Amino acid sequence: MNNSGLGQKIYSFLWAAYEQYLRTPERSLNKAYDAALKIQKIENEHFNGNKIDSNSTTYSSSIINYFESDLKKELKIIRMRLTEFRASRYFLSEPNQKAIRKRGIEFLEPSIILDKLRFIDEIIAKYNSFDAEIIPQDHVAKPIDVPAKSIVVQPRQPDILRKKVDNEPRGKTDTTGVLPRSIFNTINRLQAELDPQAEQNVVQSFRTAQKRTIISVRFILLLIIVPILTHQLSKAFLVGPIIDHVREPEQAVVFLNEEMEEKALLELQRFEEKIKFENLLGNVSPPIENIETQLREKAEEIAGEFRQESANAIKNVFADILSVIAFVFLLLMSKREIAVLKSFFDNIVYGLSDSAKAFIIILFTDIFVGFHSPHGWEVILDGISRHWGLPANHDFIFLFIATFPVILDTIFKYWIFRYLNRISPSAVATYRNMNE
Repeated sequence: MNNSGLGQKIYSFLWAAYEQYLRTPERSLNKAYDAALKIQKIENEHFNGNKIDSNSTTYSSSIINYFESDLKKELKIIRMRLTEFRASRYFLSEPNQKAIRKRGIEFLEPSIILDKLRFIDEIIAKYNSFDAEIIPQDHVAKPIDVPAKSIVVQPRQPDILRKKVDNEPRGKTDTTGVLPRSIFNTINRLQAELDPQAEQNVVQSFRTAQKRTIISVRFILLLIIVPILTHQLSKAFLVGPIIDHVREPEQAVVFLNEEMEEKALLELQRFEEKIKFENLLGNVSPPIENIETQLREKAEEIAGEFRQESANAIKNVFADILSVIAFVFLLLMSKREIAVLKSFFDNIVYGLSDSAKAFIIILFTDIFVGFHSPHGWEVILDGISRHWGLPANHDFIFLFIATFPVILDTIFKYWIFRYLNRISPSAVATYRNMNE
């Protein structure tokens, strides 16, 4: 009777889990629909039914940033849930749903699903240009995207952009040279300074640059924090308890490799020599049994330490795998943030002087492929081996040091010759002079 009741409970639990799996498309669609309703609620309550506009003069910049933060969060939920909706529908079969319907459980009607999808599309269609306000279309960032009509003088653009402008077809005024082009540039600058919309354009450009910086810094912190938190939490609450349960401490292998065993024997040998040395200094000849007892206690202590170290190395392997999965998932779900981050780094790089660019290039090349880099690579590889409990294969380490920095050096030189020489020839010239 007890076995029958337990089997019925297990069957009910498995059936409920299976039903939840079949309802994944419906659940994902409802969450995306709720997020779209929240966006519509903000529009109706604060923007008279219109889209959330960052250029609105009704609210201050802090309130606009608050609304845009909620908008970005809800749009991200919609994208994630719609992706989950499409993927789950791909793996879901109609016969499975029919089997569920026979038990009196109904799913959403197709007409309701279409209405919800239509409503979601109407909401997100208003904000197709929301990312374009922050991400440049060509992904080539200028220091600040100030419009032509602005009271701020444009910063120096990269050499490749100047070449592109010089190669474009010119009018008769530019080609004939009746008047110097600087006169026309001065006239255009005066027109920009006298434009009544200049201040508004500058404020809007500053807000765009500010959003880009906030998104980039936050995304960089997420890329650092998420893998570390995943590693620590999974190791403490998921991987650790499983490994400790499967791998019994009393019967577990003490050493994962020969290096651990050699290290333990060396530590025990030093302890034995220390005891004998102290006894000789005291001019006392203790019984052999006392020395053996102390050695046995020390050996058990060392074995416990290395058994714990071996278990910790095994936990690190699985925790690192989960960290990599979390990192890759974050990258796959953050395509917009990646584009903004690329624009942010381009903005920083193009804003540096030629000397600063050359300094950074020399710094990175000397660290990773320079004369002293083999020692750093050896320390890194030894640390990784200890982290995973693997024996340090010195032949592999020497082979890696003999090949990988050479490959990196070739890539650096090809990048400098192929791309940097076209983007900033003056930075390449400065790099060569500093390198000499």
